[in-house]
Amino acid sequence: MIGQLTGLLIEQNDADRCLIDVNGVGYVVFASSRTLARLPRPPEIAKVLIETIVREDAILLYGFSDAYERDWFRMLTTVQGVGVRMALAILSTLTPDELAATIMVGDKASLIRAPGVGARLATRILTELNGKVASMPMQSISIAVSEGKEKEVAQNTSLLSDALMALEGLGFRRIEAQPVVSRVIKRLTINNTPPKLDLVLRESLRELAK
Repeated sequence: MIGQLTGLLIEQNDADRCLIDVNGVGYVVFASSRTLARLPRPPEIAKVLIETIVREDAILLYGFSDAYERDWFRMLTTVQGVGVRMALAILSTLTPDELAATIMVGDKASLIRAPGVGARLATRILTELNGKVASMPMQSISIAVSEGKEKEVAQNTSLLSDALMALEGLGFRRIEAQPVVSRVIKRLTINNTPPKLDLVLRESLRELAK
């Protein structure tokens, strides 16, 4: 089982894969556009975390720039109908933080933006993963759950949902407003006490106007 590769990046297909030479052996690694964009330009040394998928007819390697994206890849593939290629397509469309927020607020429209994800599959993803998001680490959305923080998570999730709904009513696209609102909530939360909705909206509008 291969867990990580460090070697010379020989070539990179911006669509979905790259070729890494490790001690004279070239490994084809499939990856999201996010991970591919983070790789150096060939020929440079690159390091990627690897998820090895063994099939009857092939051993396939899927690469990730960090454990955060790899964990989301693993979670997505637990959903019936989401294969490895589909999971990469979703992670190429939404960053892990955007995906977490999308699932928490039940934003089906954002999931459907990923190639191959229809309304039925989007609903299944939202339903099956909604209760698991809290267990995932989050980067820009500081709503990670630890023991005793369930109330804080519920408050932030509700606040995020309400703010996004209000901004949509003002003509802002949810996918654009989501990371902004998340940052604002994180910045304005003091001693685990979330800010008021009107303050979140005011600060979010100020950032979106830029």
